[in-house]
Amino acid sequence: MTLAQNPLSVEVTVVREDIAQVAVVGHLDLDTATEFQHHLANQLHHGRRHFLLDLSAVPFMDSSGMNIVVRVYQEARDVSGSVHIISPTPAVRRILDLTGVSITVPVSESVDDALALVEGQPEGVPAQEA
Repeated sequence: MTLAQNPLSVEVTVVREDIAQVAVVGHLDLDTATEFQHHLANQLHHGRRHFLLDLSAVPFMDSSGMNIVVRVYQEARDVSGSVHIISPTPAVRRILDLTGVSITVPVSESVDDALALVEGQPEGVPAQEA
């Protein structure tokens, strides 16, 4: 599929100065991963260190999309931040589980659940070590 056939929509909401909620609509694949990466890099550049990735409207994600999730997870950890995946579709959840990404990157059913994890995390300690 080309980008014209499979557009990606990314909406960023700054929940708190250091928390970005990123709602993604569309396929996360080779054609769209770069756009997704640019949105996340921009938020890192502006001081966000916690990312709530809402994947509830992503019907398909390939290794390109997954690599972006893993990369932002690593970059967020470097600044004592975290990444949380919110409500992935069954197909995306299956990919996350099969690859082991869901073991490393927390998966929450709601934004509120993910926010509770972020807010309960001690300052300066990455989420997986808290």
